[in-house]
Amino acid sequence: MKRTLFHLVLIKPTHYDDDGYPITWLRSHIPSNTLAALYGLGEDCRQRGVFGPDVDIRIKPFDETNTRVRSDRIIADIKRSGGKALICLVGVQTNQFPRAVDLARPFLEAGFPVMLGGFHVSGCLSMLPELPPDIVAAQEMGVALFAGEAEGRLGGVFADALAGNLKPLYNYMNDLPGLQEQVTPFLPIGIIRGYSETLGAFDAGRGCPFQCSFCTIINVQGRKSRWRDADDVEALVRANIAQGVYRFFITDDNFARNRNWEAIFDRLIDMREKEGLTLNFIIQVDTLCHRIPHFIEKAARAGCARVFIGLENINPDNLLAAKKKQNRVHEYRQMFLEWRKHKVITYAGYILGFPNDTPERVARDIRTVQEELPVDLLEFFILTPLPGSADHKQLDATGAWMDPDMNKYDLEHVTAHHAVMSDAEWQDLYSRAFDLYYSPEHIERLFRRAKASGIKPVRLVNHVLQFYFTFRQEKVHPLQGGFFRRKIRNQRRSGLPRENPLVFYPRRAWEIADTHVRLVAFYLFLHRIRKRVERDTAPYIDAALIPIAEADDTVMASMARVPKKAVAEAAD
Repeated sequence: MKRTLFHLVLIKPTHYDDDGYPITWLRSHIPSNTLAALYGLGEDCRQRGVFGPDVDIRIKPFDETNTRVRSDRIIADIKRSGGKALICLVGVQTNQFPRAVDLARPFLEAGFPVMLGGFHVSGCLSMLPELPPDIVAAQEMGVALFAGEAEGRLGGVFADALAGNLKPLYNYMNDLPGLQEQVTPFLPIGIIRGYSETLGAFDAGRGCPFQCSFCTIINVQGRKSRWRDADDVEALVRANIAQGVYRFFITDDNFARNRNWEAIFDRLIDMREKEGLTLNFIIQVDTLCHRIPHFIEKAARAGCARVFIGLENINPDNLLAAKKKQNRVHEYRQMFLEWRKHKVITYAGYILGFPNDTPERVARDIRTVQEELPVDLLEFFILTPLPGSADHKQLDATGAWMDPDMNKYDLEHVTAHHAVMSDAEWQDLYSRAFDLYYSPEHIERLFRRAKASGIKPVRLVNHVLQFYFTFRQEKVHPLQGGFFRRKIRNQRRSGLPRENPLVFYPRRAWEIADTHVRLVAFYLFLHRIRKRVERDTAPYIDAALIPIAEADDTVMASMARVPKKAVAEAAD
């Protein structure tokens, strides 16, 4: 008998730029763990034959950050092949929600069921008394919603879709699964090659014990840490090695709070040191990770080449206001120095727009970071009341103004009012912050610190290029960047007119030429600085490279230019 086909289409949407075009690249920087998790779960259902021998599941994953999603071709392929289908819009963040809804329309019009899940839906369901208008409108269009995590649930959802009985809402927010012995994230090499470093992604754990008011993770994934076993992590790493993938982004919001971190590191260390595998990875941690015995040392031995640290701010009053009490200002330098000892490049996020921020104070604090903290790369974000956060819940409850356009909730646009800055001042501050930090003088200082710490300055060149040039030239945040921006004339946000080809294509040709001329010029600029630093044989030291034990004990208290008492309060 001919087998019935069940087409499982997994689409990770991007979001629109300020002109209404999807932000898509030839190669994007950041892989999608959610897409990998859903693909792995779908493949497990296929291999287990959840529908029996008469139904074959065919899985097609798309990451729109590096792939043009042609709904017409997907629809034609499904109709030509026959069978049933389920279109899943996966990992949809708030800023991606408008794009996800636009992607859903042609599939719904063609008669295919569409399901949408991710942080926007889960966050709103977890924190708001009722669904906001944008989600209600999507439901009225016919989009089914999935809230929570999919482990152990997909088989039932697939069965409903196959029977034509997809429910309007699948809500598992109060039933978060354990991760031991669960199906692990995986993407085929054809998808991974769409990322700039052939970079795989997986989560070794979920949840975070802290209570930062701007964070959505604690309200979507919970404050109780859940983690994978070392056996599962090794299995997923080896599955990727088999297809030539040796670099990974471990997407845990805070890997240092993963209770299984040491067992996982030990397993990766054995693979590197006993088998000679050249594994390396990026992790995210908090500012207290250096207090965990052997954490940084084992991270480096396991292959950690870069680490993202949630610095967020250096003003103790701001940290207290955000309930980020775990950030201890006086320990920042020591923490960064510990990573430098092991030649790990450090990234840090810095949030602009806390209640005490003004343009003058932020400029002063950026100078303080430049002079006194040995962090390599700083990326800036606008404090944003993301749906799913305590900040958003409070503003919603009080009726405060928040921008109704969900596309702007990308941490790059002002979406609420500030106590002392106008919206225009706040937005301008975000733009100027990148220019202030990545000044020519500080770029040279970064290279000199790297050389003094035994880190080859060439390792920083591409990262500075990625972080500063992407923002300045492409007008998007570095984490949303990639190589060679794609723009398709007939893929524009609904409600915006399609541009005349005689206008669009000449302008696009100019944009491409201008970008690449500037890219080459900036690369040569960085190359000249690097060569000058490498030729200089004089020893280098500055205040940021002096260990805390050797420095005057008032130095770190001066970081935020506040009394020591305030620093001590932030540490409690």
